Amino acid sequence: MSLKPSSTRAGVTRIWHTLAFRLTAAYASAGLLLVLLATLSLYLLLVSELNKSTELFLKDKVNVLRTMLQERPEEPDGLREEVELESAARRYEQFYICLLDPQGKTLLMTPGMENQLNLSELPKLLSGHGGSAISMRGNNGKSFRVIAATAHFGDAQDPLITMEIAVDVTQTEGLLRRFRLWFWITSAGMLVLFPFVGYHIARQGIRPVEEITTTARRITSSHLGERIVAEGYPYELASLALTFNRMLDGLEDSFERISRFSADIAHDLRTPVNNIRGEAEVALARARTIDEYRDALESSLEEAVRLSDLIGNLLFLARTESPLTHLRLEPVDVAELLEGVRDYYDASAADAGVTLTSAGAGEAVVAELDRTLIQRAVGNLVSNAVAHTPEGGVVTIKAHAQVANVLIEVTDTGVGIPLDALPRVFDRFFRVDASRSKASGGTGLGLSIVQGIMQLHRGTVEIASKPGAGTRVTLSMPARGQSNSLLS
Repeated sequence: MSLKPSSTRAGVTRIWHTLAFRLTAAYASAGLLLVLLATLSLYLLLVSELNKSTELFLKDKVNVLRTMLQERPEEPDGLREEVELESAARRYEQFYICLLDPQGKTLLMTPGMENQLNLSELPKLLSGHGGSAISMRGNNGKSFRVIAATAHFGDAQDPLITMEIAVDVTQTEGLLRRFRLWFWITSAGMLVLFPFVGYHIARQGIRPVEEITTTARRITSSHLGERIVAEGYPYELASLALTFNRMLDGLEDSFERISRFSADIAHDLRTPVNNIRGEAEVALARARTIDEYRDALESSLEEAVRLSDLIGNLLFLARTESPLTHLRLEPVDVAELLEGVRDYYDASAADAGVTLTSAGAGEAVVAELDRTLIQRAVGNLVSNAVAHTPEGGVVTIKAHAQVANVLIEVTDTGVGIPLDALPRVFDRFFRVDASRSKASGGTGLGLSIVQGIMQLHRGTVEIASKPGAGTRVTLSMPARGQSNSLLS
């Protein structure tokens, strides 16, 4: 029974952590916040403008009355009309005026003002506001804006008249009240609508992601042919889909290489093991002489050495691919290093009838390299060139500096490599054709080892060849210790 609530809680947790939910929440929150801020800004602007309009109306009335009191005191009918009759002609925003003499007695008053306002409280409410309008509640619950001012009745020596002006703002407050009601209704509607809109937008936005996920689920080690069709995707997701497709291309190619590698290594390991086993079985089939046993042991030893070399090369290739591999970098005279390689292989080249030369001797080319690894890389190239160069041919090794790089070239006048085989010559166990080699027993790992050494030095290896005209292999690496990892 305890499993059901647990799975329910897990389901809720998964919903909260989905991209669709997060995008929906973000869209809904952002949209609602923007609507609220826009509506609130409009409301505040409306309140400010209405208050400003009322304030200007009151001050305009003050100026009109002050002008009439000071400049036309002999026209009491005009003043009476302004105070007692004009307000009655207004249907909305009615205003009321009360004129008081210096003793506080009423001189003129808009009819009905005493019924609308508590006139006895006005002086106390208006005192200390310096001619600014204030809000007050009328006797009937209506809202008013009230202002007080003074003016001389005629000249400055004449009595000082107090003017109390009130305007009914009940209609204005009703308008603001309706606006607030609309505001809350709109907010409630947006609170319901925005999540639905946000969810629709989120679902449309993550649809390509779901398609990519669906495609990824169908991919297995035996089914790497699936690709994502990125047409119609947004730029960012189209770029992701293309990157994913390139990754799948690389994975498919890697799996094919691994499959070929597994088959090749099984074959290359099985051959010497079978040879050793065959020699042992033959030697033990019947009693043999000491010389026959020696021949069997020597043959087995040759196969064991071949097997050991193959395993050593494989282990070395694995080490070159490890990020923990360290290089022993030191300043190396590359020309001197090539002279040493030439001296080492000179005898085997002479036995094969091939001339081995080192060009550019005496040229100072110094770089920070792992001497042992570079010797091995160049040695593999020279050995391979000698093995595939007919008698009377020439193999040349040379080095020269180029900006911040050092280049090492191994060139031969051998049989060359077919163009269709060039892209695969660095694959492990790849052999172009057994008939191209005068010497048998090669493992097909030489160029793979060269490439691994160059990758450790953050360098590159390039090969150019023309069938019947020879091959040139170029090693390029930084002269200043730009390797993957260094020894301290």
